[in-house]
Amino acid sequence: MTTQFVSAAELMSRVLGMPDYPFVVIDHPVSSASDAQLEKMAHVTMRQGLELLVYG
Repeated sequence: MTTQFVSAAELMSRVLGMPDYPFVVIDHPVSSASDAQLEKMAHVTMRQGLELLVYG
């Protein structure tokens, strides 16, 4: 999820009955990011995802 769409994702999770559903967030936009920026975003996302999976 990019920062631009967090509020929409939070709304959908509430509508679907899972108001505390966790998800990872990276900076927006992705489409204009350089390869180096995308690599950094990927590392941030992996750390956040691992945190969710391990510590939930």
